[in-house]
This record gives sequence, C-alpha cells and structure tokens, in this order.
Amino acid sequence: MPGAIAIVVALLIFPVIALMGSTTIAALLGWALDRDGRDRNEGSELVDVNY
Repeated sequence: MPGAIAIVVALLIFPVIALMGSTTIAALLGWALDRDGRDRNEGSELVDVNY
C-alpha cells in the first residue's frame, strides 16, 4: 500500500515540477538573450525606436 501512495503522489507532483522547471529555464534564457542583444547593439540608433 505505501508503494501505491508513493506512485500517486509522484504522478500528482511531477507535472507541477516539470512545468515550473521549464518556466524557469525559459525565463533565464529570455533574460540572457535580451541582455546579449542589448550589449551587442549598444550605441545603435535602432535601439531607441524599440518599444
């Protein structure tokens, strides 16, 4: 019986952990790419027209 409870708990928790992990990775990747783009194009006149 304890094994069945452990499996049910794992099946309920795993999707939440997977979604939160992928959200964190996406946020970090977006931040890093935005910073890289700003650093590479510093001083460009096109940066001022971005919203």
